[in-house]
Amino acid sequence: MASVASSSSFSTRLLQHSSTTLLGSSRGRRIRPNFVRMVTRSCLDDSSALLRAAQYTVDTYVKSGMVVGLGSGHASGMAIQHLGRQLRTGNLKDIIGIPMSVASASEAAKAGIPLDTYQDSSQIDFAFDDADVIEEETLVAVIGRRKLQSEESIIQEKAILNAANKLVFIIEENQYKGGSEGSIPVLIQSLNWLATAEEIDDMFLGDAEVWRRPSIGQAGPLGGDFPLVTREGHNVLDVIFTSPIASLAEVAKSLDKVDGVVDHGVISKIPCTVVIASPNGMNILDKLTADIVG
Repeated sequence: MASVASSSSFSTRLLQHSSTTLLGSSRGRRIRPNFVRMVTRSCLDDSSALLRAAQYTVDTYVKSGMVVGLGSGHASGMAIQHLGRQLRTGNLKDIIGIPMSVASASEAAKAGIPLDTYQDSSQIDFAFDDADVIEEETLVAVIGRRKLQSEESIIQEKAILNAANKLVFIIEENQYKGGSEGSIPVLIQSLNWLATAEEIDDMFLGDAEVWRRPSIGQAGPLGGDFPLVTREGHNVLDVIFTSPIASLAEVAKSLDKVDGVVDHGVISKIPCTVVIASPNGMNILDKLTADIVG
């Protein structure tokens, strides 16, 4: 295996040039969404601002009788706790939670939220979640950068988000950006994983490094002696972009065409709302429709 990686130089290549139009300046037809923006002024520290955003999300969008997708992450944990308080005080009734992870299931159980498991036929009225980054204008999100715990699944998290009739991401202002960098997790078949990794590496040559995620120990191109295996039996590649990404949606389309790719952490959904917490208040952005402009 080491000799194969060496011959392809996939694990040690110094990235020197860009061979794709997915990064840097974008060309051709672009998606320009329609937004409704609301700003609430206040003076809060970061943790208080995120808590306010989580509470706002529950108070504004969750109604009695709903089936609610419960996200993973710090902001989602705050929202789950607030949802539990609203149930205990009687402000909300007959809520069923669908957890996206073991952590959110545990938090919801402690908060006293009745839970059900996700099925392909599940009808979900509303879902909230954290995102690692939200792309400016498009509101395309990246999820799954965090270290996966046992029994967690990016596939299930995306399925719940896509199944929801209404979706809200809760983020901090530094997570809302254009030309974002950082990693995109890609789930691949574990059999012949190296060939898939090399194809992705060649696709983004000069713009990204491709590392297989380990279950323990230090990360590296080959994932060490104990590569992460998801509950579905897949490996996870972290495609680490070192150049600004002009279009997350185009990156996702390219990844979808690669043999061996099962799924990835890019999600685009309409309608979608992003609640952005900052010390100066909240920005609420709604992606209602997307007009294609030349």
